[in-house]
Amino acid sequence: MFEEGPVGADAGEQGELFPDASLPDELVGYRGPAACQIAGITYRQLDYWARTSLVVPTVRSAQGSGSQRLYSFKDVLVLKVVKRLLDTGVSLQNIRVAVDHLRRRGVRDLARITLFSDGTTVYECTSPEEVVDLLQGGQGVFGIAVSGAIREISGTIHEFPAERADGVELPVEDDLTQRRKARNAG
Repeated sequence: MFEEGPVGADAGEQGELFPDASLPDELVGYRGPAACQIAGITYRQLDYWARTSLVVPTVRSAQGSGSQRLYSFKDVLVLKVVKRLLDTGVSLQNIRVAVDHLRRRGVRDLARITLFSDGTTVYECTSPEEVVDLLQGGQGVFGIAVSGAIREISGTIHEFPAERADGVELPVEDDLTQRRKARNAG
């Protein structure tokens, strides 16, 4: 079961997560092994979740033997959230309901959400008042701030090779390359 609260968030959070007002490119993806490392899951989990349509790659799906799935930034974020929900004991059935809801949201919308669960039901809270209302029930809950997961992914995803949907691999910039660009630009 997934309980949804009203949407109303502070725009400042978005600015902190995406300071240059850009969002991750939906046409750029990460191959399965990279998505696994970024999200902290096994390839076996990734494959099972793709085959059972729990989390499917939105940039490119596998088309037979030898083809590579490509997972977008949002896909990797959902993989990380699923992993955290599983780690806390939420059933796969309840996670499916939550994932279906999360898929309909944009990355900016997801950044405003904190997911709470009592181990059975997953709740969406978008304001401090909703959190207080949930906690007043007296039950034990745990929370996943989706913005925190976005920050974690944003901090490590650039270390992995990205690929465009048309198959062109994008270069990975190491620290030295970044410093050279900064020195030449300034």
